[in-house]
Order: sequence, then C-alpha cells, then structure tokens
Amino acid sequence: MSRVQLALRVADLEGSIAFYSKLFGTEPAKRREGYANFAIAEPPLKLVLIEGEAGQETRLDHLGVEVSSTDEVTAATDRLKEAGLATFEENDTSCCYALQDKVWVHGPGREPWEVYVVKADADTLGKSAAAGDPSAPCACGSPDAEEAQPTTATTGGCC
Repeated sequence: MSRVQLALRVADLEGSIAFYSKLFGTEPAKRREGYANFAIAEPPLKLVLIEGEAGQETRLDHLGVEVSSTDEVTAATDRLKEAGLATFEENDTSCCYALQDKVWVHGPGREPWEVYVVKADADTLGKSAAAGDPSAPCACGSPDAEEAQPTTATTGGCC
C-alpha cells in the first residue's frame, strides 16, 4: 500500500483539525502537541498538520509518498538516483513520533518530496529507540536542495 502525503504548516492547529475532520469525514489518526495526521482511506492520502507561528498563513511544508517497506524506499532511492536526481537518505530517523527510513528529492520549483516508510510508531517503541526519542516532537522539513546529494545519512528531516 502506498499513498500520497501532504504536509501543511498551519497557524491554527485546532481549527485545521476541525476543518479537515469535516472535509474528509474522519478524525486524526495521530495527535500530539503541535501535530496531527490523518490516514485517509479515500482518496488514499496522509494529511499531516504541523503547527506554525500564530498569524502565519497555511503553507505547504513538504510532499511525500508513504510506502509499506524499507525495500520500497531503497528501490525508490535507486530509481531516483538512476534518473539523475540528487537524493538525501535518512535511515532509522526519529520523526513525527515514529521511526522512519526515507529518501528526499526536490522538484524543479524546490518543492521537497520524500518517499518514506514508518518502521515503528512511538507508541510501540517508547522512549528508548536507538535513533533517539521518537515520542519527541520534531521540526518537520526537508534538507535544502543544495544539501541533497547522493549520500546515505542518518540525521535531520521529518514526517
């Protein structure tokens, strides 16, 4: 199973949760301080809401494709590299209250995309995950396009 992810940075998290709950007819799958995500079955979408600064207009934070295995992340990484795109890999990274493997690329407008798998949720890991504390909030985002180079990394990034 894979689905597209849309991550928005919103000034009014509670208002946004209420709006998107009504729009998609479902409640968030996960809520934490400053963060919520919806696992929408139809259309298949992972909607992530990240609390931004008060008064700030909602903006795109990043886009993604959630896949079901690390093998799919590896295959996407290989395919993207073969296509000549600069990639930035993160393995066993604590992000958005979960342990994830992912690869980042940037579109022609510098829009950040990630292909990622959630390996374990913070609720099942507790606070002793090898990659850090997956129950801690994170400053979601992606590496800058200049930083995205064919490499394997285990730091930074989110969601």
